Amino acid sequence: MSDPTIANVVESSRYEAHVDGALAGFAEYQLTDHLIIFTHTEVETKFEGKGVASAIARFALDDVRADGCREVLPLCPFIKGWIARHAEYRDLVYGEHRPSSSNPDD
Repeated sequence: MSDPTIANVVESSRYEAHVDGALAGFAEYQLTDHLIIFTHTEVETKFEGKGVASAIARFALDDVRADGCREVLPLCPFIKGWIARHAEYRDLVYGEHRPSSSNPDD
């Protein structure tokens, strides 16, 4: 299996992963002015257990970080659990405590 190719398919409101031209999985989202709400992640049976969902999560969250406009509300259990296991993405989550720049001990 080759590495998945992942893209934000804006017209479908989801991040899609393709492997060798086949849809391998996706993470659906809804947008507000300030949030991206991840609602559902699904991987096709033949691609399960091969890191496709993790690759989608990492790509999507890196994309959100690069955009810099929204926080993440992970309603999808997979995305929520993935963030919990990858502390470097917790700062993107809506409602997470963020230190203020004026007080680094905050």
